[in-house]
Amino acid sequence: MGNTSSMLTQYDIEELQEHCNHAFSQQEIVSLYHRFCQLDRNSGGFISADEFLSVPEFAVNPLSQRLLRMLDGLNFKDFVAFLSAFSSRTTLQQKIEFIFRVYDLDGDGKVSFNDILCVMRDLTGPFMSEQQRQKVLNHVLEEAGYTRDSSLVLSDFIKILGDSDLKMEVEVPID
Repeated sequence: MGNTSSMLTQYDIEELQEHCNHAFSQQEIVSLYHRFCQLDRNSGGFISADEFLSVPEFAVNPLSQRLLRMLDGLNFKDFVAFLSAFSSRTTLQQKIEFIFRVYDLDGDGKVSFNDILCVMRDLTGPFMSEQQRQKVLNHVLEEAGYTRDSSLVLSDFIKILGDSDLKMEVEVPID
């Protein structure tokens, strides 16, 4: 499975289903494999940042640089695990864990005021001033019972987003 020139076996597909908690059907995994092979232009078994940026929808995403930190050099198994966060079959907690990793820039298990502010910069670009961003973020944190000096951990994210109707889904076209 490491080499994209080989085909997936039934065992590979079932193993991938287990690895991603059955977020994808067998047909979806086969479709993802074909897409992975298209992206892996040098057939090295891994997708580079440049190869990810060749996907127009990804390249224009304001969080693409942040996501590349999680994506660069993924093999197919990791690619499927990454995409499973966007499956309709993935639990809300799994989606929140993914979002937490996006916000946790340095991977220390904590999200600071500045980490959130960086995401806001990426998302708002020139449409908000730095002062407006800080004001909004201070208000949101205060409403949730935190201050700008708080460091949020995963359980805080689960507490804050746990009752939300979080829609983070991408449909996998079946070939």
